[in-house]
Amino acid sequence: MLFKRRRAPSSARRRAYDDWIAALPREKNQVFEKTVRGWECSYAMMSVSLDDALSQRARGELVCAQQQVAVTSELLLRLARMLVGGCAALSERGKRVVNLPIVRPLDTAFFRGDTGQSAASWNNLLHNVLLGDRSRFFHKIRILSNTVEQLGSEFAQAAYDIAGGLCVQPAACWEQLDYLHYDLNTCLRESEVILKSFLHALPADQLSVFDAELSRPTVAPKSRPLPRATRVSA
Repeated sequence: MLFKRRRAPSSARRRAYDDWIAALPREKNQVFEKTVRGWECSYAMMSVSLDDALSQRARGELVCAQQQVAVTSELLLRLARMLVGGCAALSERGKRVVNLPIVRPLDTAFFRGDTGQSAASWNNLLHNVLLGDRSRFFHKIRILSNTVEQLGSEFAQAAYDIAGGLCVQPAACWEQLDYLHYDLNTCLRESEVILKSFLHALPADQLSVFDAELSRPTVAPKSRPLPRATRVSA
């Protein structure tokens, strides 16, 4: 779990950790498990697809690897939309909750790429400046959502370049896919922690509405089609 990698405990850390390990009431746990199951299934499909692409490249099956990257990109963007939608539901419903949960800022050590590390640094900076748990909660949600969107955009661009044979340094493009995948996984874990903490704080009479908000379909952004795979890149 993310919290096991934290440094010396503090009062805030203990309270945030307690939210994560504490059992939810049955109805709230059903919402949590259903939501996380959807996120995890989407993440698993994307990870398997990326592993296939990397394996094909390692075997020299370059065209197949390029085609598989296009599939991976679509799956990753689907997960990104789900997480962004989850953040939007948390932010909107959070406006109606009096006692929001304590959150910890993103940790730069849990990210490999510049986008994730920059977001975590900014979140840490403002976390120590903002007054009150409400401001910190909404700021982390906003940073997390923006980071997921940016990671998805960067992955789609890298996949486009690989499939079109546009990479000047193909190895670097493939490496970029790997660390973007890693950083999206970090965002997924952070989203799960925040969701559970929020459900602890959510009044029971708002649960059904929040569940509907979490389940609301997200609108897919318009994306350009990936070019036909070639043997130039990879």
